[in-house]
Amino acid sequence: MSGILDGKKILITGVLTEASIAFHAAKVAQEQGAEVILTAFPRPTLTERIARKLPKPAKVIELDVTDQEHLDRLAGLVKDELGGLDGIVHSIGFAPQGAFNFLEATFEDVSTAMHVSAFSLKSLTMACRPLMTNGGSVVGLTFDAQYAWPKYDWMGPAKAALEATSRYLARDLGKENIRCNMISAGPLGSMAAKSIPGFSELADVWNNRSPLEWDMADPEPAGRGIVALLSDFFPKTTGEIIHVDGGVHMMGA
Repeated sequence: MSGILDGKKILITGVLTEASIAFHAAKVAQEQGAEVILTAFPRPTLTERIARKLPKPAKVIELDVTDQEHLDRLAGLVKDELGGLDGIVHSIGFAPQGAFNFLEATFEDVSTAMHVSAFSLKSLTMACRPLMTNGGSVVGLTFDAQYAWPKYDWMGPAKAALEATSRYLARDLGKENIRCNMISAGPLGSMAAKSIPGFSELADVWNNRSPLEWDMADPEPAGRGIVALLSDFFPKTTGEIIHVDGGVHMMGA
């Protein structure tokens, strides 16, 4: 039986644990027929270990999205492995602890959050652009930046910047038939969540407001959303944010 990503070549960042959305995106992508290559930083060996739990082997490339040398060599390494690319998954976010105190954060903390979590979408896409000669799909992961969430602090503006970056990439790369979209997922008990002080307060919003039962231990729905956007089933959708959040985004007070 053929899958919706048959013959597609996909680069996926951010596979850190089996609980990560990126891991489930890679798993479902392989199940749907894609060839997958992974990037990791700062510990590629950790990602290599997790990658062994995927249905098929996947090569891991070290990539620090803030290091221009890493970005400059990426296309060559991926081309040697896959020949070209049809899709990119951006699952990268980081903020120093200081950025989780909104009023006290320094610009140094905030600029790091912005560089790693938002500007890197442009950096990664441009590094891979030479490989996407037949068009393709770029999918990023956000956490609904329309709102001020409990405890999320400067990651909120960083995600707002990420969402805007996706729209501008969609504008400028549309002529090359490269689509850029976002999945806005509900909270999950992943590495990202563990790094947010007071995360349980944020998660409680979902316990109380989600129309569909939300399982913080199940990243697969978000992974499936990513794979859907990577596929040819959204051929004319770009600059969009698809919510995989149990419906919380549309609930009133």
